Amino acid sequence: MSIVQESINQQIEQVLDTVRPYLQADGGDVELVEVSDNNDVMLRLTGNCSSCSMSDMTMTAGIEESLRRSIPNLGKIQAIK
Repeated sequence: MSIVQESINQQIEQVLDTVRPYLQADGGDVELVEVSDNNDVMLRLTGNCSSCSMSDMTMTAGIEESLRRSIPNLGKIQAIK
């Protein structure tokens, strides 16, 4: 992994750490799966978040918005099952 890629991963983890307490309060969590060479981000919602009917809203209004505000040069941000 390049230094640039490692830095982006660390930045993403720092942002995710700010939203995790809210997810964990409802029995869920989020994990970083992969960041591609063009900065597309793959996340996995786990626990209660993986089956919650509000998970799409959590991804876009919570997690994605936080990531884009902190790291504007990211590509697509999506959750995988």
